[in-house]
Amino acid sequence: MNAFDPLTDQRAFRDALGAYATGVTIVTTASADGPIGITANSFASVSLNPPLVLWSPAKSSKRFKYFTGAKHFAVHILDGHQQQLCNGFTRDKSAFDGLDWAANDDGVPLINGCLARFECTLDAEHDAGDHTIIVGRVTGASAREGLPLLFQGGRFVSIKG
Repeated sequence: MNAFDPLTDQRAFRDALGAYATGVTIVTTASADGPIGITANSFASVSLNPPLVLWSPAKSSKRFKYFTGAKHFAVHILDGHQQQLCNGFTRDKSAFDGLDWAANDDGVPLINGCLARFECTLDAEHDAGDHTIIVGRVTGASAREGLPLLFQGGRFVSIKG
């Protein structure tokens, strides 16, 4: 194992973080520009009571302005076969064309067919360096059986079931 200083070698730090496999999500919200989505792997559960989750968008993202302060949003956990869906939202904030989705009562786009989905209201935001931690209070959830889409070491990986 090679030691490095994370303050001076950001590439090595990023590579070390990439050793940790994460699930892949799409976070969606409504905006004056229409439905908005962003691919994110910075998602985690926080609390069961009350039900809280978090995710962390980069401040440098062109979509950051849509999510910081958004009162309502949804986090979609992607299934292993949904890499194309992930790629669409990596490139385009409004990659909803041709997708099976509908807006909930708060106008938040809900993508159908995902492995799990959490509908949230904003609970808190915390400044965290070059990201913001957004905590959502889960107001609705759904899930189905399946294997998740994972990202590790700069590539998509899968679990064989």
